[in-house]
Amino acid sequence: MTIKEAQEKIDRWINKYGVRYFGELTNMAILTEEVGELARIISRKYGEQSFKESDKDYNLADEPADVLFVLICMANQTGVDLTDALEKNLEKKTNRDKKRHLSNKKLKK
Repeated sequence: MTIKEAQEKIDRWINKYGVRYFGELTNMAILTEEVGELARIISRKYGEQSFKESDKDYNLADEPADVLFVLICMANQTGVDLTDALEKNLEKKTNRDKKRHLSNKKLKK
């Protein structure tokens, strides 16, 4: 699925099952919550924290998918074309960083 298709599919889902988009501030709070859930699982799986009993049945793939869902909702409701935005963002990063990381001795093996 392309990013455009994902934006369209989520818009259809929201209008069919979600009734309407939550407000932008509500979605910002939900995004923060979802990123926190992803961070919790990452810190337990790859960091030093141990799993709580309530974390035992985690599905790591579900957490970034939740983040992506809310990001797409926010893009849809604010009129952002994520394909165009990502292309422009990558161009900006390339122009800014095309030599920076290659010359970073910390990144060399």
